[in-house]
Amino acid sequence: MTNPEQLLASFDAKIVEAKQRGERMQAEMATVSVSERSRDGQISVRVNHLGNLVGLEIGHAVREKPNLADEILRTVQLAQSRLASAVQTGIPSIAGTETMNELVSQLHREYPEPEPQGFVEGGHTPPASEGARFVAEEEPPPPPVRPAPPKSPAAPPRRQQEDGVDDDYFSDGDYLR
Repeated sequence: MTNPEQLLASFDAKIVEAKQRGERMQAEMATVSVSERSRDGQISVRVNHLGNLVGLEIGHAVREKPNLADEILRTVQLAQSRLASAVQTGIPSIAGTETMNELVSQLHREYPEPEPQGFVEGGHTPPASEGARFVAEEEPPPPPVRPAPPKSPAAPPRRQQEDGVDDDYFSDGDYLR
């Protein structure tokens, strides 16, 4: 039979080892990012390991492009869809493990490949309304205007005695004027 102290020491060592593996994996994950360029090369994006946009460069030639936002979003989607393979190649410490397989599956579900869009005249892509994943939200209508509350009736005029003293001074309960 194993000594309880040895059992606890073994358990503590396993916990320390698991914590070190987790910290190493976090550090390796933080180094993963994906960069992508638009078809015309005028838009460049970079997403981090969480899929967040962390870099954006827009060429001068497309700054006045009518569907610039759509092209940026499509390029971001393309970069995000490539995160799963970047994670697989960028994190060797958990390669082939159940954790890696689950992480890659989750990234594939979260960031699918964007719908293919063909070129149209002038090298521009069609507007986002043709199957894009991101859709601009409409602004909600303004709230209805509420009527102002009715005004309270005016207080009756105060009476003054002949000596000029206001006898209604304490009648309304306001003692702290």
